[in-house]
Amino acid sequence: MSGTPTRILLADDQDDVRSGFRLVLDSQPDMAVVGEAADGATALDLARHLRPDVVLADIRMPRLDGLELTRLLAGPEATRPTRVVVVTTFDLDDYVHTALHNGACGFLLKRSGPTLLIEGVRAAMAGDALISPQITVRLLRKLSPPPAARPRPHPGPEALTDREREIVRLVARGSTNQEIATELVISPGTAKTHLANIQSKLNLRNRVEIASWSWQTGLT
Repeated sequence: MSGTPTRILLADDQDDVRSGFRLVLDSQPDMAVVGEAADGATALDLARHLRPDVVLADIRMPRLDGLELTRLLAGPEATRPTRVVVVTTFDLDDYVHTALHNGACGFLLKRSGPTLLIEGVRAAMAGDALISPQITVRLLRKLSPPPAARPRPHPGPEALTDREREIVRLVARGSTNQEIATELVISPGTAKTHLANIQSKLNLRNRVEIASWSWQTGLT
């Protein structure tokens, strides 16, 4: 872990939500909230001025919604791309697809709790994408065809060890690193190392692709 905390900007029109997020994130030694905005336009100005490492953005905000804010900060036309994690009450599929298409590196539900919020920020900093478990499972069930419907561009389950297959199944269920560690009685660091090995073996970029691979191959 570097000595410089991850600098976070909060964008949400509810004061109590921003206060709760600040309390959770500022309690982490490697994170610091550097700004807050109650609407999307203010968040855009602050992001360009403060240059935070991560922006946590609600979807429904005055003046500029979180989806458009994400596009302007993280989309292909952004001059200085910023990591944006959408954190919202609304888990509509259209919102998820639009947010990810606009460059979001995470989509979390507010009811998912503080642990996932912290992991979402860390995943964004690691170049990964974290999506709330209930959304991941629903989307994969809807979007992934059965194994026989498409060729397998990546190695099959036999490429993994028994422990790695256990971890893949937990990822496909939407488990966080901490939850995987608790389930398998290992440390979060060991869980993270296993995930890195799985990504390397299967030529996958993040846990969302691991979950999709698990559904496609029938492992889950």
